[in-house]
Amino acid sequence: MPGVGRIVSVNLAVPEPNPAKGVGITGINKQPVDHLVMVRAPGPKTTGLHSGLVGDQIFDIAHHGGDDQAVYAYAREDYDWWQARLSRRLVNGLFGENLTTEGVDVNGAVIGERWRIGPRLVLQPTFGRIPCVTFQRKMAEPRWVKTFTRANRTGAYLRVLEQGEVWAGDPVTVQDRPAHGVTIAQAFRAYMTEPELLPELVEIDGLPEDLRETLAERLPQRR
Repeated sequence: MPGVGRIVSVNLAVPEPNPAKGVGITGINKQPVDHLVMVRAPGPKTTGLHSGLVGDQIFDIAHHGGDDQAVYAYAREDYDWWQARLSRRLVNGLFGENLTTEGVDVNGAVIGERWRIGPRLVLQPTFGRIPCVTFQRKMAEPRWVKTFTRANRTGAYLRVLEQGEVWAGDPVTVQDRPAHGVTIAQAFRAYMTEPELLPELVEIDGLPEDLRETLAERLPQRR
């Protein structure tokens, strides 16, 4: 199993206008906070509490939030990789993640594995982040959606298995890694650019059911 990583920052939304979508307001602007934050399962995507973090806000509830996207994590190491290529400083929370990590292989996380964070919180990676026009506008980088997709450093959405509090500095340990071995990065590649990988992806445990149904519809029809 991988070693112990840590949470570098816990980030909550500071709402701002969003002319990129009809929603009008976006919560992609996440800012680090210096206090304990409760994390719990938010319930169904459109009718529940939306974000898994108490005090966070999600406005585009058709595409974000809900139990299978309760928490979004992004690795500080991937930010550093992007900084070198974009020649600009990228602060924690800029990509809209709730948890900025260090020493955690977020893109190499196996779908359905368990992350224990601090004494009580347990999260489970479900899928990567699919870039949207709001993200592109936030970054002010031309063709950002395609650039982000091609790099396949998506970060991971997570569901809440055991609720608990999180704070910057909390340790992250990976437990109970599933035998199927399909990672966040592999699943994203199958979904976005390599449909020949979809049959394997559809079969794995831990995949969000609505995503599984979408992928099943895209499978080649057997004769």
